[in-house]
Amino acid sequence: MKITLDAEKCCAAGQCVLVAPEVFDQRDEDGVVVLLDAEPPAGQHDAVREAAAICPAAVIEVHV
Repeated sequence: MKITLDAEKCCAAGQCVLVAPEVFDQRDEDGVVVLLDAEPPAGQHDAVREAAAICPAAVIEVHV
């Protein structure tokens, strides 16, 4: 699995951080998503898929 995202479209809702905190974080100054691990281990895949599905701005893309 590989993850890409478009931080410029992020609305800083933070849902991805709540669901997959080992993969996503938010910048302190504005809350925009930060990708911590673009190729997370298999144990994180379900959480990453859920994060992508619930992102209100749909900025997270999961590539298999």
